[in-house]
Amino acid sequence: MIRARGLTRRFSARGRTIDAVKGVDIDVGAGELVGFLGPNGAGKTTTLRMLTTLLRPTSGEATVGGCDLLKDPLGVRKRIGYVAQGGGTAPECKVTEEIDLQGRLYGLSKAEAHQRGLVLTEQLDLTGLGERLTKTLSGGQRRRLDVALGLIHDPKLIFLDEPSTGLDPQSRANLWEHIRRLHADHGVTVFLTTHYLDEADALCDRILVIDNGEIVAEGSPDSLKARVSGDGVKIGVPAESVSAAAEIAAKLAGAHELTTVENAVQFRVPRGDTAMPELLRALDTAGIPMRSMQVTRPTLDDVFLTMTGRTLRDAEQATPAAEESSHVA
Repeated sequence: MIRARGLTRRFSARGRTIDAVKGVDIDVGAGELVGFLGPNGAGKTTTLRMLTTLLRPTSGEATVGGCDLLKDPLGVRKRIGYVAQGGGTAPECKVTEEIDLQGRLYGLSKAEAHQRGLVLTEQLDLTGLGERLTKTLSGGQRRRLDVALGLIHDPKLIFLDEPSTGLDPQSRANLWEHIRRLHADHGVTVFLTTHYLDEADALCDRILVIDNGEIVAEGSPDSLKARVSGDGVKIGVPAESVSAAAEIAAKLAGAHELTTVENAVQFRVPRGDTAMPELLRALDTAGIPMRSMQVTRPTLDDVFLTMTGRTLRDAEQATPAAEESSHVA
């Protein structure tokens, strides 16, 4: 459904040049639910806008939905659905008016648009809201309406740009379930950008991790987390025992990345569940009381740390707003 090679995008703004996307290669097969994960400014939205014909690549090539991105952009648009970050509904329009208009814009007859709208409103839990003005909908309802508008012409590939941003936890979970159903029950290929670790982990069959305009990792959530060497362990001990506890932990088989903080020792081991009994016995023998214990499986943030030397949340705060410049291009 998507094959991109060497996609780049360069912006000039305020007297400087920004390479927002640097030679990205992407492959997405039919029926996949693929997440595009990275901090703000990493190049997610810029890449998405190129793949949806909203932004012309500086260089590179791509085929989307079987159509050449540069030679046949209209063919691409006919075959995809696109749900932008901010949505596109008019606040004074009724839900049914928005759905019918979107269908007509895609060439459906009035009857076809209405019938397709009925199907989508039922699938996305919008039944009974047809006469409501869009400005009166809740955040979750508006986001589901955005998805309905992106699906009105029955595309087999839909792009979702940070679909749950700004939603409360209950609305996010509800939207996730709708996305899962669209993918599983209707075979829709989904390409989803997000900077939420839990969203990518919960929804996606496969994840592409982008940072500074380059893809730094790719694979299923489990396979990516398997690249991180071992489970994280943190034990709390009295301040005067930290050094002795660290020496004991360092002797565990496969222990690495050992650090100490006030009243705690942190490290990684291949298997936290098997290492802990040995550690507990050694601490007891040494007369060191353990005040707390935490064992964590690797997360996608750990993957990002392994690949880039920083956590995704650190990057979120430090990354320059390169993607904002896309709006002035």
